[in-house]
Amino acid sequence: MPTETSNRVRLFLDVDLQEADVQPIASGVAAVYTTRCPEKETPNEDAAALITCGPKSGVLVVADGFGGQPAGEQAARLALQSLVEALEQALAGGGTLRAGILDGFEKANEAVKDLGVGAATTLVAVEIDDQRARSYHVGDSLALIVGQRGKLKLQTVSHSPVGYAVEAGWLPEDEALHHEDLHIVSNMVGSPEMRIEIGPNLRLRPRDTVLLASDGLFDNLPSQEVTELIRKGPLTDVAALLAAECDRRMRVPDTGQPSKPDDLTFVLFRRQG
Repeated sequence: MPTETSNRVRLFLDVDLQEADVQPIASGVAAVYTTRCPEKETPNEDAAALITCGPKSGVLVVADGFGGQPAGEQAARLALQSLVEALEQALAGGGTLRAGILDGFEKANEAVKDLGVGAATTLVAVEIDDQRARSYHVGDSLALIVGQRGKLKLQTVSHSPVGYAVEAGWLPEDEALHHEDLHIVSNMVGSPEMRIEIGPNLRLRPRDTVLLASDGLFDNLPSQEVTELIRKGPLTDVAALLAAECDRRMRVPDTGQPSKPDDLTFVLFRRQG
């Protein structure tokens, strides 16, 4: 079950959920789902957090410790804990969410490097503050913001050779999902060269849906399909559909469809009207 470090923080560390955990946050509702790769016996190297920062503000977070690297689960755990601590310190001192998040990313990078074993993790966070949202990310765990009618208001770019090729228009997404280099990530927490990409400050409409997810989602479902699945319907139903479709793709590959078994974690958020 998730670990509540305080009445403000809900952490999901090495957890296998059967269904989404739904919680109120930032004048809205969030649904968190995380589970290990099918048939995997080692720990879930993904992690997630809901951090309440005020009646109308909060931070949603997903981290994906690098599989095949030493201490992937520990790296994801340290990243989330560092971000929580930095945010709590910033808010206690009258600082902004932005300052706390950026400081948290930096502290996470130092903590993971200090493990001294070559560990690494991705990290994506979305700040929700009085009906506005801003993304921060390192790696290939991504964020989307989608309107009820399917308008894609935000899609972050994967920090990877394949992700940059798709963004530049050199590689179609359907080909990218089958590319032999899809697993390569070029920017990570735990690296001396880590850089933080900050998204635009966007206004959230009442029926907009925010999604953060590890590559267990985006390597199995094209972004257009994800957009259609999350844009409408009760958030619990949306979470169940995403989880079920990813599990099906991972377990039973269909001709022409991507299939990459992996840990899966996502956070969905909607403002209440």
